[in-house]
Amino acid sequence: MSKDRGIHTVDLMSVIDDTKSKMNAIIDHLKQDLKSLRTGRSNPALLDGVEVEIYGTKMRLKNAANITAPDARSLMVTPFDPSNIGVISKAIEKANLNLQPVADKAFIRIAIPPMDQSARQERVKQARKKGEEARVAVRNIRRDSNESIKKMKSAGDMAEDEMKKREKQIQELTDKYCKEVDDLITAKEKDILEI
Repeated sequence: MSKDRGIHTVDLMSVIDDTKSKMNAIIDHLKQDLKSLRTGRSNPALLDGVEVEIYGTKMRLKNAANITAPDARSLMVTPFDPSNIGVISKAIEKANLNLQPVADKAFIRIAIPPMDQSARQERVKQARKKGEEARVAVRNIRRDSNESIKKMKSAGDMAEDEMKKREKQIQELTDKYCKEVDDLITAKEKDILEI
């Protein structure tokens, strides 16, 4: 009997660890998503989603070029191989970022046009939508974790008070990660609305 208890303790901890791990992944994904939302200032992360085909292989732009923000209103893309400037320039245009790259012999300059108020509001809406999707995903993980714990209790692997304790831990994780989502969205909104 005591041997079984040890196994179930491991199962319980793995449910909590698994919950935490999945919620962390949602936060990481949200951070990446928010990087792609344009603000009024230049940010090399704006080009993170751009893929370019070089030497017959698709790769992320950041693996084919150095991307910098020399000032608040422009980006500079310096390909590792200058012969790829044309291909990279076309890939940036096709990425639907509303950016117009200007190619030179050794680099590509991209002017970041200022956003008007309606464009800023649209970006804020997009950020809020991404935040809501992340909160829903966190709550879905909470639901799944609670179901796992209830199954363990039904199988006789856990006492009622232990189940309540684990549900409380899962709720605390849910609250923590939902607050982190809110903080990320608030910071991004501030960034977008800043002129």
